[in-house]
Amino acid sequence: MALLDVNRLTVSLTTKTGTLDAVSDLTFSLEPGRTVGLVGESGAGKSMIGRTIAQLLPPGFAVSGGALMFDGEDLVTMAPDRRRALLGRDIAFIPQEPLSALNPVLTIGQQFREHLDHIGKGGAGWKDRAVAEMEAVRLTDPRGLLDRYPHQLSGGMCQRVLIAMAFASRPRLLIADEPTTALDVSVQAQIVRLIAEMQERDGTAVIFITHDLRLAAEICDEVIVLYAGRQAEYGPAEVLFRTPAHPYTRCLELAVPDVAGAPRGLYLLPERMPGLKAIAELTGCRFAGRCPLADARCRAEEPALAEVGAGHVSACWKSFATEAIAPPQAPDRVATGQEKILEAQGLTKSFVTKWRMFRGATLFHALKSADFIVRDAEFVGVVGESGSGKSTLARTLIGLETPTSGALELLGRDITGTDGGTRDWRQAQMQIVFQDPQSALNPRRKVGTIVGQALEVEVPRPAGAEIEARIRQLLSETGLSQEMVARYPSQLSGGQKQRVNIARALCRLPRLLIADEIASGLDVSVQAQLLNLLLRLRAELGFSMLFISHDLAVVRYLCDRVLVMSKGEIVESGATEDVFANPRHPYTRSLLAAVPKGVRQPAMTEAST
Repeated sequence: MALLDVNRLTVSLTTKTGTLDAVSDLTFSLEPGRTVGLVGESGAGKSMIGRTIAQLLPPGFAVSGGALMFDGEDLVTMAPDRRRALLGRDIAFIPQEPLSALNPVLTIGQQFREHLDHIGKGGAGWKDRAVAEMEAVRLTDPRGLLDRYPHQLSGGMCQRVLIAMAFASRPRLLIADEPTTALDVSVQAQIVRLIAEMQERDGTAVIFITHDLRLAAEICDEVIVLYAGRQAEYGPAEVLFRTPAHPYTRCLELAVPDVAGAPRGLYLLPERMPGLKAIAELTGCRFAGRCPLADARCRAEEPALAEVGAGHVSACWKSFATEAIAPPQAPDRVATGQEKILEAQGLTKSFVTKWRMFRGATLFHALKSADFIVRDAEFVGVVGESGSGKSTLARTLIGLETPTSGALELLGRDITGTDGGTRDWRQAQMQIVFQDPQSALNPRRKVGTIVGQALEVEVPRPAGAEIEARIRQLLSETGLSQEMVARYPSQLSGGQKQRVNIARALCRLPRLLIADEIASGLDVSVQAQLLNLLLRLRAELGFSMLFISHDLAVVRYLCDRVLVMSKGEIVESGATEDVFANPRHPYTRSLLAAVPKGVRQPAMTEAST
């Protein structure tokens, strides 16, 4: 018997001009102990569905049709007191951003106690219960963590705290909204395993929201593919990804790089998913404007969900014609030169963690004796777990941190020191693109001034017409329309913001670009556009790049060589294909083993972990 029964659910936004449907006619059921995945691009309605069930809809949104039955009770029409009693106790929610979900001015203990009080498990023994729950998610020193604040924990630790809170009440339904986004593969594997173990222990039903198709295929029993608020396809995960019936599912699969197998290109979905206003004006299939198989009927008539197999349905006039969408050819590789752009020798960065009188300092070596070379037009990947030293390496190279020891040369010039002349020259030759595009952009400046700000400080300053021409050229090179010049960052999508960051970094044509997790958390379609953009810009401009990422498949697609880091050391390096096909270091093998394989895995037991 289904624990959750969703029947023709519609969620709408009320505006001054009328109502716009964000989710339309959604129907599915979920039994205890089963996992259903929600996949699709941003704007497809994934998080909206999770927030509807958890009663966390943004202002202006409300359920306008259908039923949402939880164990025989309608969550839409039930009394508010009854709904509040269910939420957090019987229905748990793991939000996408752990640092945003945790209160920064309260300790972990204060927040855990508040949650235990809400679910009726507080009282005198709350601390022991909190410690037990955090031990269950394998957090080290859980009693000590109770006195720490969220900013003192890593992203993975914060996510585990939220998982511990979610399972404290032994919920019957868990909604996990992108719980592994931006986490490295080993932490992702741990969190997925924890959810699976607790699910098996308590018989919890799980709604798993993700943009990672390989992960969805590995951990979900059924998968719903959403497009523009409507179901495009629904069926058993193994069947759906092995023989996709909807062109959108096929296009998403081809937009994801592989960590193994024959090299291939990435499929680029044209344009963007239509917004709510555009959806209201569409006729026919909502995907027709981007579909490579669409014809006149697709644009005129909207297909209904139709069965294409046992438990497998698709809303398409051309179901199972998806094989006609062939994988693109692998991109041509640019030949790298012999010139040394960057060379590090014994690069070390240490931090003082404790100072004791008469005993001296206790040091933490974030970077240990790193030796590597980046050559002309070469893309070098840097991979490793959180805390392995990747970001410290980037900050040291760009000059935000001063090396404790070792030597660093850029184009044959020593840049180990931090004198003004070297710093100015280094900034002209080397630029960095940070992970979070939102925080890296000044919200009060328009895109045009952000992209061209490097030219504003040049001496002598170029003429206004020259700056404007360069800005428009950069926008064109990074695939942004000219109208973006007058927009503010708040008016851009995440992928567009990242392109603005890249355009700004390329403003002065640096010889080396450092990219720190710039593809992390992006939709698969936006990620594919970004990766192909970098390859095209390298062919046109001839720059080198140090690409830091936790996604090994992305590194394989983009990079010529790879550096594997663990505990501040480079433990393995070499040509990307050689390292991934025949890893020699145990740590590299463990990273590759943690990558989702895209096939359903059995639940892990304590013995197997």
